[in-house]
Amino acid sequence: MIVADRKPFEEILDSIKDYKKIMLMGCGGCVTICFSGGSKAVELLASQIKMAKKKQGKEIEIIECTPERQCEYEFIDACKEQIESTDAILSIACGVGVQTMNERFPDSITLPGQNTKFMGYPVKHALWEERCAGCGDCVLEWTGGLCPIARCAKKLFNGPCGGSSEGICEVDKDTDCVWQLIYDRLKRLNKLDNLLAIRQPRDWRTSTNAGQRKVKFEEAML
Repeated sequence: MIVADRKPFEEILDSIKDYKKIMLMGCGGCVTICFSGGSKAVELLASQIKMAKKKQGKEIEIIECTPERQCEYEFIDACKEQIESTDAILSIACGVGVQTMNERFPDSITLPGQNTKFMGYPVKHALWEERCAGCGDCVLEWTGGLCPIARCAKKLFNGPCGGSSEGICEVDKDTDCVWQLIYDRLKRLNKLDNLLAIRQPRDWRTSTNAGQRKVKFEEAML
């Protein structure tokens, strides 16, 4: 799932300082699950903004809306009339939702209220860790199901760096070296030969280095 967290409150206030009527729009998808952008988060942030504006001696009208998904036209279109009556939209969805809003409603400005982080896994309640970088060319079949792109601080492909020690990453003492985890996993599966295989240099054109990526599903696949 996509993980995001809210921007600093002062930054949010500054972004809407010129508007008297805004829509505060959440999303019922990923950001609801990570507690940063669902209907409850919308309600809480709206209250915080109103109180802050009141202290400043200013008024603001806030319309609250949380579609099932902010990244699809069919869901955000339900808010069309309300959107067109506001000065701006403050989105607490992920960056995809913000861009979808700006494309669908080009005459309105949608501002980001969140910082989109990564695609992650809930390791425990209210804690997510990055697991996938969306590189477009998955290597999990030969790394034992552990991603060196998302989980290695240096994105190394040939094993651990010289800085890791006793299975711990040199960048963060609370983070396991993913290459140690990969080795242990492959050993358990009796697949250590995966580490000896010679592979072609990685083609990073499937990642963001080649610009905007697109995926088209052929009719036969649907």
